[in-house]
Amino acid sequence: MARGSKPVPAWADSNVVIKLAYKTVRMIRNEGFGKMLRAAKYVIKRTFRLRRLRAEFTLTDRQRQEERGTVFPCMPLISIIVPLYNTPENFLCAMIESVQAQSYENWQLCLSDGSDRDDVGVVTLRYAQRDGRISYHRLERNLGISGNTNHAIEHSDGAYIAMLDHDDLLAQGALFAFVKAINETGADFLYSDEAIFTAKPRDSVSMHFKPDYSPDFLRSCNYVCHLSMIKRETLWDAGLYDSAFDGSQDYDLTLRVTEKAALIHHIPKPLYYWRAHAGSVAESIDAKSYAYEAAKRAVECHLARTGLVGTVEYSRAIPMMRVRYDIPGNPLVSVIIPTCDHVQTLKRCIESIQELTTWHNYEIVLCENNSTEQGTFDYYAQLESNPRIRLITWQGAFNFSAINNHARRYAKGEHLIFLNNDTEVITHDWMEQMIMFTQRPDVAACGAKLYYSDDTVQHGGIAVGIGGSAANLCPRFPRDDEGYMCRLAVVGNLSACTAACLCVRADCFDEVGGFDEQMAVSFNDVDLCLKLGQKGRYVVFNPECELYHHESLSRGYDRRGAKKQRMDREKEMLQKRWPAFYTWPGDPYYNPNFGSNAVSYDA
Repeated sequence: MARGSKPVPAWADSNVVIKLAYKTVRMIRNEGFGKMLRAAKYVIKRTFRLRRLRAEFTLTDRQRQEERGTVFPCMPLISIIVPLYNTPENFLCAMIESVQAQSYENWQLCLSDGSDRDDVGVVTLRYAQRDGRISYHRLERNLGISGNTNHAIEHSDGAYIAMLDHDDLLAQGALFAFVKAINETGADFLYSDEAIFTAKPRDSVSMHFKPDYSPDFLRSCNYVCHLSMIKRETLWDAGLYDSAFDGSQDYDLTLRVTEKAALIHHIPKPLYYWRAHAGSVAESIDAKSYAYEAAKRAVECHLARTGLVGTVEYSRAIPMMRVRYDIPGNPLVSVIIPTCDHVQTLKRCIESIQELTTWHNYEIVLCENNSTEQGTFDYYAQLESNPRIRLITWQGAFNFSAINNHARRYAKGEHLIFLNNDTEVITHDWMEQMIMFTQRPDVAACGAKLYYSDDTVQHGGIAVGIGGSAANLCPRFPRDDEGYMCRLAVVGNLSACTAACLCVRADCFDEVGGFDEQMAVSFNDVDLCLKLGQKGRYVVFNPECELYHHESLSRGYDRRGAKKQRMDREKEMLQKRWPAFYTWPGDPYYNPNFGSNAVSYDA
């Protein structure tokens, strides 16, 4: 259910029923009865979806029989690597038994024990004596987490290597799902979603639903985590664990493997169950504070290996990272603003640019479109003395795509920022935060985080295919809300961002032919981003670039009449052009387990 900006008052928060009733009444008043019903339907569906996912930890007898009877063209030996250290017996037994319960049976469990007590070995050997697939090595001394893990890897035989912590569990169909994906994709690095639990897997307290491979999100945090599986040759090429990064050794390895992997594949199912207990990272981010510095160094080394130049810092969502990429040279930035009357709105936009922008080499291209008010032309006259600002005219009917394409012909910049006239800049380095990404050869566009006037989120990126079209993410979340898995607070890749504020490298924009003028008002920005992605370049969402979006003040909304009919035509055009986003698994950066909770799309 979308969240509003006002907190629930204390008198309502003290009782669950009263709290729910208060929020329901408030939503009906603010959003309408229809939207309240849609939100309630989503919450109910989501609840049942999560219950179903939790139940999938255990296979039914029929599922187990079917999976065990499946013969793939490739049936690789999977080596499951587990470093042991003073593992509690109940956790140890549960971990081993979760491996033995796998429906895919061609596995090898490699255990390296650096414990300083004997009971871990006694328990493990008991299992190993009964199951020849279990390999146990007691180390003469504790080599640390990386050293112990490397020892197990070096004594493994599998074509693929999977990592499992000594106190965690695998869903019973985990290995089957990975082998199925290997046969379907040929991937040499794979990872799945995961769940966090305390007592029992079916009582998971949270699920980590991840995007497909997102290099910029990975540089912000180790979202890949568990369960990951690596082809042996790829792992050897990347190198084994490095003890210099202990605490974040998985993060360092993941970054190195992604640099070497030919194909990375995400399985959108929670197949790994991460146990939360006192002292585990899953329970508290304070459990291993030394890991944060190791994570920062891992990203720094990754940048150096890949030739990316920048400074790694902690983001506002500690312990996540942010990278400030160096911007070579002094590229010109062209800010393109279509405008029609509403002079005070335009004035606020331009003044915010002039007063806050710290990047000095920019121009503003104002594209006038059928204004009629004298005050508008008086303001244009005031702007004539400003050498940064050029006024051009588009005399046709309102067509967002055509207007911006027309203005682009006059723009001289290496980077184009398409900006609505009803926006207001609120961060000084907003241009730097965008062009430091679009200057990278693997990135074509960068979008911003936009707020309504009441300091709730209007745009946290766009998911394509949601609700039959495309949806702004996290609408009405409070401004300081970090979002799911901190995706409102850290940089990541998305399929699309709104052109209310969108930076696109000029050569990339020209390469794809700019905006499609058949999409006169809606979804033209989505279509543009998908065309850029089709060329093999990334779209970045950067929440460090922030603006207000006093949404649709100039044009109004498209909720009825001819506007609604036009929007429906453009929605159908988007669906026909990009059909892969409307069938499972859909948008690669929007996990299908979230379902299709649609929100309004107002460009």
